[in-house]
Amino acid sequence: MQRRHRFHHVWLIAMAMAVATVTAPAGASQSGPADDWPCFRGPTGQGISHATGLPVSWSASENIAWKTPLPGAGASSPIVIGDRIYLTCYSGYFVPGESGGSLEQLKRHLLALRRSDGEILWDRPVPARLPEERQIRDHGFAASTPAADAERVYVFFGKSGVFAFDHAGGQLWHADVGDKTNGWGSAASPVLYKDSVFVNAGVESESLVALDRRTGRVKWRAEGIREAWNTPVVVTAASGRPELIIPIARKVLAFDPDSGQSLWSCDTDIGWYMVPSVVAADGVVYCLGGRSGVAALAIRAGGSGDVTATHRLWTSEKGSNVSSPVIHDGHLYWVHEQRGIAFCARADSGEVVYEQRLERAGQVYASALLADGRLYYLTRDGKTFVLAARPQFELLAVNDLADRSIFNASPVVDGTRLLVRSDKYLYCIAQ
Repeated sequence: MQRRHRFHHVWLIAMAMAVATVTAPAGASQSGPADDWPCFRGPTGQGISHATGLPVSWSASENIAWKTPLPGAGASSPIVIGDRIYLTCYSGYFVPGESGGSLEQLKRHLLALRRSDGEILWDRPVPARLPEERQIRDHGFAASTPAADAERVYVFFGKSGVFAFDHAGGQLWHADVGDKTNGWGSAASPVLYKDSVFVNAGVESESLVALDRRTGRVKWRAEGIREAWNTPVVVTAASGRPELIIPIARKVLAFDPDSGQSLWSCDTDIGWYMVPSVVAADGVVYCLGGRSGVAALAIRAGGSGDVTATHRLWTSEKGSNVSSPVIHDGHLYWVHEQRGIAFCARADSGEVVYEQRLERAGQVYASALLADGRLYYLTRDGKTFVLAARPQFELLAVNDLADRSIFNASPVVDGTRLLVRSDKYLYCIAQ
């Protein structure tokens, strides 16, 4: 592992999708029983579940508990709270496989589904605030995963704003976080912390915004958030201090989550803007990003000012430009988004333990899921590679749900079941 690398210029922009929402357990106010999955990447936001009895093998005709047709496409993942599943999608314009439509017809939708059988209980369409982008490359107009607590469901619809609904589908408030757009759309998902909702509005206003959960009022705003498609992360430093982390182009930034005060910054040596969200363990932040040169690094949280020389622990040329990793028993696990290569690396040094190509994997935009001692990697064409969660490569199953659409969303744990979403359907998979 090298500590310094040359900047590399690249010619393609990363796909904007909701790859991760990472909220540390300490101080995070996520309501609901232990088997709820109330935000992107689960209760702790790190893509990890302690559930057991999850399915290993399935197909379009095997181990499908139910399959619900969706009224629109999207890259967002479902969430689970109480007896409900919530999911966003979009309709009216630029829907894959559908002709016609116009920007004037573009709507984002928040869906509530019954958890037991997948029946859609209600659908709340939100007309787009125009003008919008003519096209959103790769993943469409609904890439941000909702977040929910016992009282509300929070959704981020880019330029159209942040919305809070009650569990009956009534709109409670709407917040404007900026009016700019980008050809890759918006990607970050809302994060719940204490009485705040954090939104990465880097596309819309080059800012990180804290909103009041009850009213939608802006509590604080941090500017200078550029080229950042990831979801911010609340981690706990060794001292016990909570820190709100967001990678941007060439830097990782940390803020006080209560006040928005800048705490520290660290150079990444990644000459590219940042799509994967970070994960954290034992006071260390792990960050992936970029297409060439440096593509991963580790930073010890808890510093002040520029911590590049004092807190950056290692860098690596192995990483991912889209999908976010998981950390387990001192090892990082992830899949490269274009090459279909599964990686395992030591968390203390970045040393690669294995680097194994997944046969005919294709692109992987979904973030890794760790559950029941297994790693679940979902490809864009609907294959799920199931690996043993240990630092020796072991392929347990390859499961194919190909339905002639795209699978951009990350898989979700629902008790002893899995939820997998495509542009056409939401699947519930059970033993």
